Amino acid sequence: MKEYTYTEKKDTRSGFGAGLSELGKTNPNVVALCADLTGSLKMDAFQKAHPDRFFQVGIAEANMMGIAAGLTIGGKIPFTGTFANFSTGRVYDQIRQSIAYSDKNVKIAASHAGLTLGEDGATHQILEDIGLMKMLPNMVVINPCDYNQTKAATIAVAKYHGPVYLRFGRPSVPNFTPADQEFVIGKAVLLQEGSDVTIVATGHLVWKALEAAKSLHEKGISAEVINIHTIKPLDEEAILKSVAKTRCVVSAEEHQRHGGLGDSIAQLLARKHPAPQEYVAVNDSFGESGTPDELMKKYGLDTVNIIEATEAVLKRK
Repeated sequence: MKEYTYTEKKDTRSGFGAGLSELGKTNPNVVALCADLTGSLKMDAFQKAHPDRFFQVGIAEANMMGIAAGLTIGGKIPFTGTFANFSTGRVYDQIRQSIAYSDKNVKIAASHAGLTLGEDGATHQILEDIGLMKMLPNMVVINPCDYNQTKAATIAVAKYHGPVYLRFGRPSVPNFTPADQEFVIGKAVLLQEGSDVTIVATGHLVWKALEAAKSLHEKGISAEVINIHTIKPLDEEAILKSVAKTRCVVSAEEHQRHGGLGDSIAQLLARKHPAPQEYVAVNDSFGESGTPDELMKKYGLDTVNIIEATEAVLKRK
């Protein structure tokens, strides 16, 4: 079994900030817009280095999306920055009409996604954003797992022409993927080979999936772990190849059970390879205030929940 370790924990939003700063130095067409949350989105360095390419629009998210769409007409590559809740739910009409429908080259950078926003509570947490975004034609949906992968994803999406939803978070999480990794949109990463069960995870749940795989190995269960950093387009080949071998799957995500990664996998399996599946996700509920760790445990998004889901799906093979 492959062992994964990390030397530090870092927040994924800082990975976005680092990637944006690098883009500022290498791509003069990259511009950034923020809705009064420059520090929270880690866009400070870009703002200081390129004040002529940074636009502080204030608490006017819908206006920010419209401006970003307009900037693409002149060949700019705009990155919009605010919390995931305000990047999607508050401005869905503007994204649908001005960005997705028009196939504009806008990169929607969404921080503080999911429950791990923590103490700000249900009004600021969003657990529906992946579903909202993946249903839009032309929209790419990316949810990286750690600092290094978020930085690599930020740089990669600037090279891709078309609308992208880039989702990341607030808490510090294990930074375990390579700093020099190649980020390929739509290409899953096989982290752990196994023969008994496929665990497909995204975002903050990837590390927890690796922890679960280690515990399962000690119980004599061989788990294959796949990091799905791109939810749309989904790497169908990687999932089908794994499930053909293991004959069952567990999906794990910091999102509602309805409309997220798990649903995309279920649709794929229903069409091409029916197999038992268990979900590790929030079960049709809003969040609440609390520390990230407390909320992840209460809402069933912890390592133990992945282990329990695995044991349950194995009984259904």
